[in-house]
Amino acid sequence: MTFPNDDMTAQFLLPDRPVVGRLVRLGDTADEVLSRHAYPEPVANLLGEALALAALVGGSLKFDGRLIVQAQGDGPVSYLVVDYDTDGSLRGYCKFDPDRVAAASQGFVRPGAETLLGQGAFVMTVDRGEDMGRTQGAAPIQGETLALCAETYFNQSEQLPTRVVLGVTKVDGKWRAGGVMIQLIAPDDLRGSTEEAWDHARAIVNTLAEDELTDPKLSAEALMFRLFHEDGVRLLPGKPLAAQCRCSQDRVENMIRSFEPEAVAEMVEPDGQVHVTCEFCSRTYLVAPTEAGASA
Repeated sequence: MTFPNDDMTAQFLLPDRPVVGRLVRLGDTADEVLSRHAYPEPVANLLGEALALAALVGGSLKFDGRLIVQAQGDGPVSYLVVDYDTDGSLRGYCKFDPDRVAAASQGFVRPGAETLLGQGAFVMTVDRGEDMGRTQGAAPIQGETLALCAETYFNQSEQLPTRVVLGVTKVDGKWRAGGVMIQLIAPDDLRGSTEEAWDHARAIVNTLAEDELTDPKLSAEALMFRLFHEDGVRLLPGKPLAAQCRCSQDRVENMIRSFEPEAVAEMVEPDGQVHVTCEFCSRTYLVAPTEAGASA
């Protein structure tokens, strides 16, 4: 079976070791999301990490639903959010202060998660739909990559040893992102101690470089073979990913109808329409006041 190089997430197994993993490669999907706003490079890099992380974690969900990765703090980036739908759709958005980002970007090292987000919280929410509700867990923002935030989350909230490596870069002027996540299967009487197997897998993943995760010429199969060929790695069929926003004309009109008619009337622009711009995809919707329950 031939795997696509880009815009996919797939699980991989190490047959003789109690470790499961997941790989994500983002090409056009990352570039479309990160290019929708005029993000400074450090902010785009941070959002790219969140996209890859959401696909890594969300790709393991066994039901129809949504994973929401959020981070907010008192730093130059006050809010970050990425939605992953189990159909493979991704969207993301960052709210930031351009002047504070520019000030934080002075120097030789690109600022990362802790510098940009400051003191705050990293949150992952699983939405199983209206009938099942939501579950949520949080961890402090630590380190200069969201990978460390995710590892802390899994270690504290799930008691699940986890290693995550993320990469974001530009190749030929287009954004790319990628990531690998491995997790330890809980030991039992049959397996015995799993410490040695975990140390082995983690040491291999620690050798991953950003350019390996984002290289468009390096296939998913080749990357897995390069890392785990001695372990007989098995890459399972992947799931395609795409940049797709959840906004629509109907959703916007329904939102506007939730306001009182007087409030809707105050939103009307000189052209006689209400203008609503989606934070995620930057698309602007026009709504006639009469469609929103207000007089023209």
